[in-house]
Amino acid sequence: MVDKKSFSRRHVLAGLGATAVGGLAGCGGGQGDSGSDDDTIRAAWIYNTNIGDLGWTYAHEQGRLSVEEEFDWIETAYTESVAPADVERVLQQYTNNGYDVIYGCTFDYMDPMLSVASENPDTTYEHCAGYQTSENMGRYFGRVYEPRYLSGIAAAHLTESDTLGFVGAFPITQVIRGINAFALGALSVDPDLDIEIQYVNSWYDPPAEEQAAQTLIDNGADVITQHQNSPAPVRAASNADVWSIGFNAPMGEYGGEKYVTSPIWGWDAFYAQSLQELKNDDWSADFDWGGVGDGYVALDDFGPNVSDEAVSAVEDARTELVDGDTTVWSGSKFADSDDTFLFQEMSSYVDGIDATVPE
Repeated sequence: MVDKKSFSRRHVLAGLGATAVGGLAGCGGGQGDSGSDDDTIRAAWIYNTNIGDLGWTYAHEQGRLSVEEEFDWIETAYTESVAPADVERVLQQYTNNGYDVIYGCTFDYMDPMLSVASENPDTTYEHCAGYQTSENMGRYFGRVYEPRYLSGIAAAHLTESDTLGFVGAFPITQVIRGINAFALGALSVDPDLDIEIQYVNSWYDPPAEEQAAQTLIDNGADVITQHQNSPAPVRAASNADVWSIGFNAPMGEYGGEKYVTSPIWGWDAFYAQSLQELKNDDWSADFDWGGVGDGYVALDDFGPNVSDEAVSAVEDARTELVDGDTTVWSGSKFADSDDTFLFQEMSSYVDGIDATVPE
């Protein structure tokens, strides 16, 4: 029998584990200002939603907690629920208070961070999900389209209605790339599957996400997946007794007996590398885009009722990806696309999705 836990990069911490104290711009974690010295790296994280969102921000917070526990030479702080319009102020506060590196954990922080970085060359900045860099501002992401592809393979083995539903945030490259990868995985098993998509035009709107999932279910989808920051689509699928695939963090507790898995982040791998490079004075402003083989992304443990056939098929496909025997885009119209196109220019669906991207 196949081990249904074989794809989990690590067991995600059950609790957040950090004691929130008064911070510079909101909430702080870790050791704060006390006891710092010349050998200490002071690192701050800025989040666009709260750390209990059980999705995107939660996953980054697990990365922060992991490196805080791993290294005795760092001090960390975080500020949550920072609107893009306010992030420049928060960035400047952390900069003025002597933080060595600041991580901005959403695409919408890109331009404000670039502005602050240009005025503060002695501080290091890292931006997640964007495409701008400068001498002291790097960028990072994970090839989450790889576990997306693998989850599509699982979905194709489980559907009985031959209709799969995807709840998307915005019709932008990051989301389109995930939809395409999921579809390619599913269509590699059955090219006649129907992939239905509903956008909510928000990263975090649980009621809208739930309604979009319900619309897909009403239209015949018996597997629901998502690109959202909450488990609302997973809960909606569970309530309707259909299969669910989460995103960002493990969501099995919301999916019930028909939870499949979730493409998840291993941000501790990136943050550990970034901080170690700073410690060793070896940091450079590059683009770090790691995949399943690097530990930056993975699949959560499979749910209790996912078939051994589905798990085996995913296991075989994962091995091929890690070994370099294939890519997610092999055989598709994007097979020859470079990373620049894949990351920031993909704007159409793969063949097999009977829809067009909304303008």
